[in-house]
Amino acid sequence: MDIANGGTFDITVPVACRSCQARHGVICGALSSSQLRELGRHSLRRKVDAGSEIIAQGSDSSFYSNIMRGVVKLCKVMPDGRQQIVGLQFAPDFVGRPFVRESTLSAEAATDSEICIFPRNLLDRMISETPELQRSLHDQALKELDAAREWMLTLGRRTAEEKVASLLHLIATHAEPQTATSTAFDLPLSRAEIADFLGLTIETVSRQMTRLRKSGVILIENLRHIIIPDMDELERMIST
Repeated sequence: MDIANGGTFDITVPVACRSCQARHGVICGALSSSQLRELGRHSLRRKVDAGSEIIAQGSDSSFYSNIMRGVVKLCKVMPDGRQQIVGLQFAPDFVGRPFVRESTLSAEAATDSEICIFPRNLLDRMISETPELQRSLHDQALKELDAAREWMLTLGRRTAEEKVASLLHLIATHAEPQTATSTAFDLPLSRAEIADFLGLTIETVSRQMTRLRKSGVILIENLRHIIIPDMDELERMIST
């Protein structure tokens, strides 16, 4: 019995896993208690400073990871050296592609982050042995495909204001703390990175942020701290 919280917990689950954000995520949520214990014996929590690379594009990575805290940006480096941000990941997202040794993207901490890393060979074996884990990864892949298609709509058909609002909504829905109607967060990307992600100029991003602030949709403190007093209003902007 968990006296502090007035509930119960499975004593066969490793202590470190009981309060972990990723405990019920794509990977760990599909594992049995014995598999969690085995994975726990070979896992390591690591703090990653903002700007540090987690996985390099083209590298033969020997590990996977779950994001415990912070924001990770996924990037694609083109042959001429130019870099494009192609996605953001948040806790408790899974970083890596099962059974694909060479990474097609780079993963970099956009903010100070914490990840839980575990051996690729161990998890690949568990995936092969666990149908529920296979289904979980399949479902996650389909969700990511749907999200990618939705983002294509954002980039291709929405106005500059709607693009900026869509990005703020994406971050806000993964931010902590949240209330029923409002939320606040520090922007994990610079103005230049936001422009890169949205296919806009830095000047356009700044103008749209100012426009959203003047209309009361967002409040801005210390340049990067964003407060959204009414999430419904932000959602209406991107659903029209």
